[in-house]
Amino acid sequence: MKKVHTEMAPAAIGPYSQGIVVNNMFYSSGQIPLTAGGIMVDGNVKEQTHQVFKNLQAVLKEAGASLETVVKATVFIKDMNDFAEINEVYGEYFGEHKPARSCVEVARLPKDALVEIEVIALVK
Repeated sequence: MKKVHTEMAPAAIGPYSQGIVVNNMFYSSGQIPLTAGGIMVDGNVKEQTHQVFKNLQAVLKEAGASLETVVKATVFIKDMNDFAEINEVYGEYFGEHKPARSCVEVARLPKDALVEIEVIALVK
């Protein structure tokens, strides 16, 4: 088991790692719209979702994986009314690759984020 850490994504804000690699699988922690410097993106849900994907790309790269090797994504959103906008940004990053996905509305996310995404991916 290997812990994944990169300075290109925000540091964990609790007692956990950015992700873990076990055998040839990467399991990310949920990424929220914090910059690598730990500053919350205050923009709308689309802007926050773009930042979440920047963070995911950074931890995936550090793990030896990529968005193209994601097999499962879990999306947590504060308001299901934002689903279409989040889905639009999500589609920009995954394109024709369509990993399995779950999407749930939650009462509250860390730092009052509007969206959080975690992924499971194959390591190349």
